[in-house]
Amino acid sequence: MNKQLIINKLCYTPLVYQRINKKLATNYTTNEIENLIFSIITNTNENEIIKSGKNYYLINPEYKIRITINSTTFRVITVDKIK
Repeated sequence: MNKQLIINKLCYTPLVYQRINKKLATNYTTNEIENLIFSIITNTNENEIIKSGKNYYLINPEYKIRITINSTTFRVITVDKIK
């Protein structure tokens, strides 16, 4: 998967900001969340971007985060902490 394509087409719904803050136990602003997601994607190796069904899963061990992105709309669905 071309990481740059994901970065260029990435979008968010208003509810996803709340979901990300809840999942990460943070209180980030929309800009802080977008900057965080951008940094995580930029620093994720291409081999850690997995397409499964209708979603992309970006796994970044450095940040200990997995981002789920819809592969059709490129909308961020959720972010999960990983161990």
